[in-house]
Amino acid sequence: MPAKKKKTDNPLVGKALIKEVNRRIRAARSYWNAHNNRACRGEREKAMALYETLTKEQREQVPQTLRVWLRYRSEKYFGEHRTKPASDRK
Repeated sequence: MPAKKKKTDNPLVGKALIKEVNRRIRAARSYWNAHNNRACRGEREKAMALYETLTKEQREQVPQTLRVWLRYRSEKYFGEHRTKPASDRK
């Protein structure tokens, strides 16, 4: 039986939100380097969703290398012009 996920009642704000965005981008990068595209796509989508909630000042607190990676991968490999992954492989 898989471990139950901890659900928080309050959304992340401030430094905790920035820290979570950084963690998610780094996780997506590690999945990308391991050629685990499905996991990378999931983490990248979660990171993008959180990144979009940041203000301009908060976005500047995310390291530039992470911002560049997120933008580059988002546009080049996961953009609208790309074919969507198969939902069920067999």
